Amino acid sequence: MAETAASKLSKRIHTDGSTHYKSATAPANPVEGDLWYDTSVSTLKFYDGSSFVKVSAAIPTLTSVTGNLYVGTGTTLTLSGTNFLASNLIVNFLQASDAIDVDVTVTPSSDTSATVTVPSSVYDNVTAGNAVTIKVTNSDSVVSNTVNTTAAALPTGGTISSSGGYRYHTFTSSSSLVVPSGFTATADYLVVAGGGGGGKLDGGGGGAGGYRASTYSLSANTYTVTIGAAGTGATTSARGTNGGNSVFDTITSTGGGGGGSHTGTETGASGGSGGGASHNNVSAIAGVGTAGQGFAGGTGYAGGGGQNAGGGGGGAAEVGNTDGRSEGGDGLDWQSLGTYYAGGGGGGQEQAGGYTGGDGGLGGGGHGSSNNAGANGTAGTTNTGGGGGGGGYDSGSGGNGFAGGSGIVIIRYAI
Repeated sequence: MAETAASKLSKRIHTDGSTHYKSATAPANPVEGDLWYDTSVSTLKFYDGSSFVKVSAAIPTLTSVTGNLYVGTGTTLTLSGTNFLASNLIVNFLQASDAIDVDVTVTPSSDTSATVTVPSSVYDNVTAGNAVTIKVTNSDSVVSNTVNTTAAALPTGGTISSSGGYRYHTFTSSSSLVVPSGFTATADYLVVAGGGGGGKLDGGGGGAGGYRASTYSLSANTYTVTIGAAGTGATTSARGTNGGNSVFDTITSTGGGGGGSHTGTETGASGGSGGGASHNNVSAIAGVGTAGQGFAGGTGYAGGGGQNAGGGGGGAAEVGNTDGRSEGGDGLDWQSLGTYYAGGGGGGQEQAGGYTGGDGGLGGGGHGSSNNAGANGTAGTTNTGGGGGGGGYDSGSGGNGFAGGSGIVIIRYAI
């Protein structure tokens, strides 16, 4: 095979007749003993009669380190370069002022890529803002150049947990999310307001607190977090009170509407989700929900034989029930993690003889009372935004309504 001008320039003939080539591709028609310096991988090889075999160590290069090194939390970094070889790649982390000099041995995913989990001896000791120097040593015992990555602090605030590659900040009381300099992320948020209180005397169930969930761009800042208080159950002819608003920065969820009371304020109040109306007559108006946050409460129910009931409170996923079963509207399962929020409270029953109050909706809605059985009514569950149950007509508790559940704010981002 004829040689090109370029290959001739890279060819050297020695006195013993062997040939030395320097090129990025294997030379044509080699003979046993020929040497080839492979410039594509910076490696010297010799021809053994059938193939070229490496005779010099492969020199690794480290071109980039992607991923984040956070203080106090383990993450995974991706290393890119050349000549990582097939096994026993030693990754060194060095930060002199923090007394860090740590080796981790990994198996490369290819000759040009490897991943490494930052060990606790690094992330527990590094200072935010300090540059950590990273280099690799391949199985030929050759050391690469270095690449620096800067350690970043993570946000603080709320109860912090990690799961499934996410870091969660859960706020059950008013506080702040503090995002330090150098940190940015697109976060998922849940903001649920306090649930409304239930109405008195076969009263309507309290409406669930407003439910808002989407994404938010985080950067260095202090973000205010306000947790809405639970609405109180009605103890007079007035209806139950609305829950308090919950706030994350510029995002506000509206407190749930209070349930209507018999022989008083029959109508349920509007809110994040609307409160159910008292039974007094089927024209009693239920509270309206806020668009994008929740649904309306149920109207009152007047059934045969005195089976009367307040309407269920509205929930984040559906309206409160209006047909005498008095269930509160169900809430929603945020991020499909198995926990529901913002369920409406069940309405209270008037009829004796085995009838029970309406069940609260999924997501912390309280149960309504049945006649003369005030003890089976319940408040909305704390930190779910559930509405409170409506009171029974003449229960041992005097037919009082039950409180809603306080709100919650959750922020999560990938780590």
